[in-house]
Formats: sequence, C-alpha cells, structure tokens
Amino acid sequence: MRFRVLGQYIHSSMAMLSVAEAAMFFAAVYGAVLWRFGPDIQSLNLPDLHGALWPRALLFSLVMVTSLLAFGLYSPRQRARLTGLALRVAVALGTGFAITAALFYLIPALWIGRGVVTLAAIGGLGGVSASRFAFARVVDQSRFKRRVLVYGAGESAAAIAGLRRRADRRGFEVVGFVAAHAGERSVMVDRIIDPGGSLAGLCRRLDVPEIVVAMDDRRRDFPLAELLQCRLAGTTVTELMTFLERETGRVRLDLINPSWMIFGDGFRRDPVRLVSSRALDLTASLIVLALALPVMLLTILAIKAEDGWRAPVLYRQRRVGLRGRLFDVLKFRSMRMDAESDGRPQWAQRGDPRITRVGAFIRMGRIDELPQILNVLRGQMSLVGPRPERPEFVADLAERIPYYAERHCVKPGITGWAQLCYPYGSSDRDALEKLQYDLYYVKNNTLLFDLAILLQTVEVVILGNGAH
Repeated sequence: MRFRVLGQYIHSSMAMLSVAEAAMFFAAVYGAVLWRFGPDIQSLNLPDLHGALWPRALLFSLVMVTSLLAFGLYSPRQRARLTGLALRVAVALGTGFAITAALFYLIPALWIGRGVVTLAAIGGLGGVSASRFAFARVVDQSRFKRRVLVYGAGESAAAIAGLRRRADRRGFEVVGFVAAHAGERSVMVDRIIDPGGSLAGLCRRLDVPEIVVAMDDRRRDFPLAELLQCRLAGTTVTELMTFLERETGRVRLDLINPSWMIFGDGFRRDPVRLVSSRALDLTASLIVLALALPVMLLTILAIKAEDGWRAPVLYRQRRVGLRGRLFDVLKFRSMRMDAESDGRPQWAQRGDPRITRVGAFIRMGRIDELPQILNVLRGQMSLVGPRPERPEFVADLAERIPYYAERHCVKPGITGWAQLCYPYGSSDRDALEKLQYDLYYVKNNTLLFDLAILLQTVEVVILGNGAH
C-alpha cells in the first residue's frame, strides 16, 4: 500500500521502517548517555536529562535517517543483495556518524560528552541490522499489501499481471480479474473471477478496498452505475494508468492517452514551484561549487598532464533544453580530442574506447559533470531534471517515440529520476524506458521530490550506481 505525501507516493512499509529506525536512533542517544555515565550523569552539568538530551537525540536521529535515505535504503526499488545492503548500511551510518560528530564538536552547545556519539552509532548499527532483518522477513507478506480487484481481463489488464519486478509488486496483491466483456482472456483463465452479482458485493466478500479499471474499450458497456456504487460504499476506484504510475514510479507509454495527461493531476508549473526550484538551484550550486573547487582544480591538472598543456579541459556540446532551446553543456573532457573526428554524433557506450584514462576515473565519480554547475547558475539547466540530449538524437527520437518532446517542458538536470531508476543505456530502447521515468518526474515534480533525488544521488556518486 502506498500513500501520497506532498505529491509523492510513499510505500507504507518503508514509512513504517523509517519511523521505527528514527525512534531507535533517538533512543540510542539516551542509552549511550546512560551507558557512558551511569550514576555520574550529573557530571554532564545538564540539570534535566530528558529536557537537555531530546534536541540532541532528535538531531542524531534526523541525520542518521537522512543518511540512510541518501544511500537508497528507504527506496522500494532497492535491488541490492545482502552484501550490497550491508555495504550501504555501513557507509550510510559511517557518514551519519561523521556528520553528527562534527556538529557536536563544532557547536559547543550540543556537546554531550566523549564517546556518546560513538556508542549511539554502535547501538544504531545493531538496531538497524535487527530492523532490516525483520523487515526482509515480513515486508512481502500479504497482510502488508493492499488487496486489489482488476476490472478487465484483456490486454490492458495484462499490464498488471505482467509486472515482474519485485519492487513494482510490493505494495499490492491482485485477488483476481473480472472480465469486462465476453471473450476477454489475455490474463490467465484461473485468475478470472465470476462476480456472481454486483461488483460492490464482490468487493465486500473478498475484502477488497480498491478496484482498478483496466478495460480495453471503455466505450463499450462501461459499468458506471456499479463503479459508482462501489465508490459510495468506500471502495477506491482507480484508473489503470494512475495505478501503474503509483506502483512503478513511471508513466507507461504503451498505455498512455492524451486525456489522462490533460485531466489528471500533476504537470503543474506554478510560480511558487518555479521560484523554489530556482532558489534550490542557486543555493545548492554555490555550495557544491565551493566544496568541489579543489577537486575541479586537480581534475584540470590531471587532464593537462595526460594530454598536454595545450589540450582543452572543458568539452562543449550542443544540447536541447527548456522548450527546445539549444545551449552548450559544459563538461570536463573525458574522451580523446578526436572522439568524433568524422563529424557524426555517437551514443556514449559502456567501456567506450574513446575515453581517456583520466576520463574513466572522473566519469566513475561523476566529476566530469561538475562544470555543469555553471550551466545551472546561468539558468540553462537545473540540478534535477531529465538529462539533456543532443539535438540530432532528439529529432530522431521525437519522430519514433510518442511524447518524447514533452520532457522539454522542464529544464534539463545534472541528475534526475531516470538516472536513479534506470541503469546505463545508449539505445533507442533505453531512451524509451528512460522517457517513462522522465515523464513521471515532469508530472510529479515538487521541491520535496527534488531534494529526495539529490539525496539519493549521493549513493550514485559514492557507490557508482545509476546512469553514466
């Protein structure tokens, strides 16, 4: 089951896990103080243990949970194996510990004694290990899933039956399909249910709180009265596209229709959103530029040392931006200077032989993307958005992929939802898959969503996941 918070769908099991771990980190600070000082608690010169500690415990909890979020540990699309999860937990807690320790050291008013933060982090590690083990055992059990009845058994309904990824199926359980018309048999016959009366009565018998309407042809025998009866009885009635968007985090291009985009929620670009987006871009870009300046200077020296002091450091390439406007994107040059000597644009490939030794390193750490901060400051790009593509590729893809041009109704970004959800790819098929995630971002973009994407980009940079 998922619910919506500030325009974003949050899985209930992940929300419960985050709340439980936040409470655990909060309690870990109290436990660490009592373990460290015991009966000598008054040596802290804190007149009231509870009143003095709760702001520090809250800060520790927020930092640690945010660190776990940044490393994708609250993402329902996390597909790492046990070793990968253990690595992420260790790195996330280590990062959170370092940030908290620095805050307690730099702000004397937060000081609570030597060793307390270390003990709290150790306790937090044990608690997270236990909570993750318990979560893995129970999260996929039926009682944590929303029971769904699908009205339709044709090709549209098969889109639900055909969901294969565990993350896409985590929030719901299909109890069956009701054929809208005689002869609908695109799903398995044994999963088709005879309503045996009204839809509302079937929902009561099966204890179903949601119906998904997945008819192939709504113009034919649409059950308006029955669905209205279900709705008034408290059963949620959801359109197929909205259901799949909610559960998969993408917009299905094979099922989309213009009316859904026109009349549905989202696709808003109000002045408040535009101002908040620009404020985030300017603030975060200046901070990143200040922190990354030493790395950028070292990168310049490394490129010059490998290719000669007259070799260009920056690579300018024409890209398509907001509303189709062209601009030059800036990157540190990671390929040979003759990478496109024939004048024809080429997709970058995994293990591309045109990449230099320095280029391979800076691509691995996303360092080659840092000059794009200047594009953000100029207003040509945003920190978060669809990746900008070359005009030659855009013209070709827009002819063959429906709704491809709609991704240009927002500014392109250095990072984005597609980069987090879809692995590296350089083909037309990959472009189509990424577009489904880009359209989801365009439809649902909010300041909170941007912040969540930026946090999860930390995992991409440090652990080397995502797109290149």
